[in-house]
Amino acid sequence: MARRKSATGWARLVARGMRTMTQLALRPAKPARVKPGRQRAARLAEPLRGTRPKPRGAGDWLAGVALGPTGARRYRLYRPPQPQAGEQLPLLVMLHGCGQDADSFASSTRMNAIAARERFLVLYPVQDRLANAHGCWNWFETRSGRAQGEDALIMAAIDQVCALYRADRARVAICGLSAGASMAALVASRHPDRFKAIVMHSGVPPGVAQSSASAVAAMRGHRVGAQALVASALAHAASLPPLLAIHGAGDHIVAPSNSRHAVLAWALAGSALAPGGGGVPAARATAGRHVQRGRRHAMRVVDFQRRGLNAVSLVEIERLGHAWSGGASGQPFSDAAGPDASRMTWAFVKKHL
Repeated sequence: MARRKSATGWARLVARGMRTMTQLALRPAKPARVKPGRQRAARLAEPLRGTRPKPRGAGDWLAGVALGPTGARRYRLYRPPQPQAGEQLPLLVMLHGCGQDADSFASSTRMNAIAARERFLVLYPVQDRLANAHGCWNWFETRSGRAQGEDALIMAAIDQVCALYRADRARVAICGLSAGASMAALVASRHPDRFKAIVMHSGVPPGVAQSSASAVAAMRGHRVGAQALVASALAHAASLPPLLAIHGAGDHIVAPSNSRHAVLAWALAGSALAPGGGGVPAARATAGRHVQRGRRHAMRVVDFQRRGLNAVSLVEIERLGHAWSGGASGQPFSDAAGPDASRMTWAFVKKHL
């Protein structure tokens, strides 16, 4: 009994210390004199400020900082209203694209409204402008190790939210748009046992790029042997979390072939047909179906089933460019005329929690 009380007290002490560190990291710094030559670097180091309104809706919009060996990253957390004592909620991690931050991504996707209704937490890690001037996640910098460093920071944010806000560690999923989708795929492939599902919206799968130069070729769909590169990158994972890949057929920034490569490699991962595989049967494609919802862009859906369950799904949306499908109008990288990707995301994730 004494040992149990001691362990409980230690857990509370750790949680209190993490809250204190977060508050200190979020405290505004005193103005400092900056030399003219360093003004631009200082501006890039600043987080995206709240020129945009707080995402609407009931619930809490909390701020935090995740600390890791490679630095720190800020994040926002949405918590549904009226949290119950001892309640453990599922956690959906949302990784924004280039030129976005937590506020704009939450406003565009309106994922918080779904979370309020369905009762789950939403974590929005924020890329630092000093790490990437355009706010992109460095998913392609695997050769230098920067991608792995950012992966560690995202995982640190997940662990912190689980510790501080009682997110259910056994029910975590990850989703992203563009560079965020590419980063989400990398994180999920490196920690397949930590995630119940992954959603890639307009992203590039792991293994296709190792530097900025190869990333540009990969985004344009010009990487020779891309399918083999992805399969090789995923060969170490005996099993991967279920994947939903969403892509616009009219995307001229990230070629739709990237999502096809991801889906095919995911379907083969761990099977006898994959490099080093043999543990599980390959997921088999079902007949594609054409879906039209009202006046929204039509989409073609192909499901890949393994042992009677959908392990992988590909959604290609007609006339959609490089934007979140069904996103709020007036937001960057958001197309209100597309089918609702946020609803598709939660419907897919919920099946696998």
